Amino acid sequence: MISIAKEALSDKEQYKILIGSVIPRPIAFVSTVSKNGVVNLAPFSFYNIVSHRPAILSVSIQRVNGQMKDTARNILEQKEAVIHSVSLDNLSMVNQAAIQLPYEESELETTGMTLAPSIAIKTPGVNEAKTRFETILYDHIEIKNDTNEIISDLILLKVLHYHLDEAVYQNTYVIPENLQPMSRLAGITYAELGKFTELKRP
Repeated sequence: MISIAKEALSDKEQYKILIGSVIPRPIAFVSTVSKNGVVNLAPFSFYNIVSHRPAILSVSIQRVNGQMKDTARNILEQKEAVIHSVSLDNLSMVNQAAIQLPYEESELETTGMTLAPSIAIKTPGVNEAKTRFETILYDHIEIKNDTNEIISDLILLKVLHYHLDEAVYQNTYVIPENLQPMSRLAGITYAELGKFTELKRP
């Protein structure tokens, strides 16, 4: 077993260990709207469930050179977002949304996706995702490094409304084989679902 103190590692080395070890990671495909009405689309893999009652999701959005990303800025201004699942059949479109564009330019045309109106919030989602959750801002936590610089925005989002494809949601269950969720590994590598293992709890 290799044992390393964090002080002996560079930021990049720590990052590589974390994203290579904490796998597979679910992907949130997030739609937000700017104060001028421009739709922003972006994928994030620092994402998970926090609670179910109330239904709270977490998305951690890393800053770039200390600057907040468009998605985080939009959520803090508009107090809402739509969280989509990423499946095998929309992965290439989602990947196109990772392109770096100016703040007031939408990734929608780049992805080839189409907008879907929301019911409980103003921010639209996209039709091409098998699930989408309309959410509002629950909390925002600034993550700081050892020198007190803000390096990430941890955003907690409360789910208000669910949209689920009929093939995916059946008899109150989500069918994973039909959802075909994609997960993020390290670098540019993604993974599909593999073999399932069932184990009764003691």
